[in-house]
Amino acid sequence: MTFKKKNLLGKLLLKYSDRDKYKEYKWEITNYNKEEFQNYFTGKQRLNTVEKIKAFCTSNSELNVHHSGNAGDIIYALATLKEIHGLTGVKINLYLKLSKPRNMPKHMTHPLGSVMLNQKMVDMLAPLVLSQNYIDKCEAYDGQQIHIDLDFFRSKLIPIDHGNIARWCGYLTGVTPQLWKSWLTVNADKAYANTIAIARSERYRNTAIDYSFLQKYNEVVFVGVASEYEDMRQSIPNLKWVQVDDFLKLAQIIAGCKVFIGNQSFPFAIAEGLKVPRILELYYQIANVIPEGENAHDFFFQEHLESLVKQLAV
Repeated sequence: MTFKKKNLLGKLLLKYSDRDKYKEYKWEITNYNKEEFQNYFTGKQRLNTVEKIKAFCTSNSELNVHHSGNAGDIIYALATLKEIHGLTGVKINLYLKLSKPRNMPKHMTHPLGSVMLNQKMVDMLAPLVLSQNYIDKCEAYDGQQIHIDLDFFRSKLIPIDHGNIARWCGYLTGVTPQLWKSWLTVNADKAYANTIAIARSERYRNTAIDYSFLQKYNEVVFVGVASEYEDMRQSIPNLKWVQVDDFLKLAQIIAGCKVFIGNQSFPFAIAEGLKVPRILELYYQIANVIPEGENAHDFFFQEHLESLVKQLAV
């Protein structure tokens, strides 16, 4: 038996004790108890509307939120946090929960293996997140009082296999992020001004796409992990690999490049937040990333990818 999206909350509550029948949803359900389902949109303690958030911030100088990853989801969540800061002016502290289990189809892999976030990833994320003027703290969660639970999108109250990841936290808070505008600001690394930067995770690949045509371009760099680079180098032998110590440096490279190409992965989330010229490889089964605003492009088909690169990499 599987869930139908219609009347989803009622079905979750009705079948809450019958978890084994819903293995696909088991991790999400077990992280939220029945009372939380019932109270999320009605409980007075929930900061889930603009009015409640503003009222809280009139008597509090900071707002604590938490998130447990994936890293790309965190970057997309920053769009909503920026909007909250603009509405309230308060300091926002982002606490990242470590070692939440990751559920993936067996044919997919991820650099962090079976968890969504570890301390090394927090250490690499923090310089980029802290460089944003609307974030005051970014560190591992260690029991701090939390005012907004950004993880609640995993309760399955909203669909996460389609639509737009960048809107998830807006749906939880009632705050509408301005996704057509940049929500990340960094100093561009001008050394990459004539470069095509590419990242292609092993998840969410459109298997009909062949990147070997990029061999004819002189300056192409890869900004993903080693296994992904070795895989892409089979198609693009002249591909260079750029390694970074933290994700602020990665963002600076992406901000400085001529065009960025990526699939539905963490580096593309950065490119989307920066609003650089960008091309998204869509994964037809889970198309839940939607480029918005200036310089935004996406594709399903090979001919369109090659045409877009030709237009943007001149």
